[in-house]
Amino acid sequence: MTPPADPPAAPPAEPPPESGAGPTPPAAEEPLTFWSFVDAAVTRTARQLPGTDTDATRLVLTLYRVTNMVVYDLESSVHRPRGWSWPGFRLLFVLWLAGPLEAGRAAELSGMSRQAVSALTNTLERQGLVSRAPSARDGRSVRLSLTDTGQRAIADAFAAHNERERLWAASLSAEEQATLVRLLGKLGSAAQHSEIRRR
Repeated sequence: MTPPADPPAAPPAEPPPESGAGPTPPAAEEPLTFWSFVDAAVTRTARQLPGTDTDATRLVLTLYRVTNMVVYDLESSVHRPRGWSWPGFRLLFVLWLAGPLEAGRAAELSGMSRQAVSALTNTLERQGLVSRAPSARDGRSVRLSLTDTGQRAIADAFAAHNERERLWAASLSAEEQATLVRLLGKLGSAAQHSEIRRR
């Protein structure tokens, strides 16, 4: 009679964990990038705060990041080489297109505080680009205007500025550009709501 086969050998027992050893750490995540941070932020805020409106978070965070990219590109490639900042360009641009303005009105149209416009005016005046005079309507206010040098400088700068704008716009079709402008206009109209702060 044939003897029964030996049972298969049992697998070797795993060594016990070392004293004080914790759980196996998770696999390392991919390093965050400027754009992957948006996805990470949406995922992690939803995890930390259940009920978060993640669509709104993604919209505002994406809009903010794209805006920062565009502004940095325009400022560093066009305006800083000319000796002024992005806020300086905004003030020059408003005075160029709207003409002489009282400082408060210039602040409103450029989206800055009066204090910021006052500080910028000091710098731009020293550069010979802006002049100021007492307001004929209100002696406590000043009226800002571009000098002839300022007129030439902003016209030259905007030609270069618009070339950079074309580079950014080229990634969208004409129809997509029109749609985006329409949607941003709709979003901007929210600033008229009483609960939303604006300058």
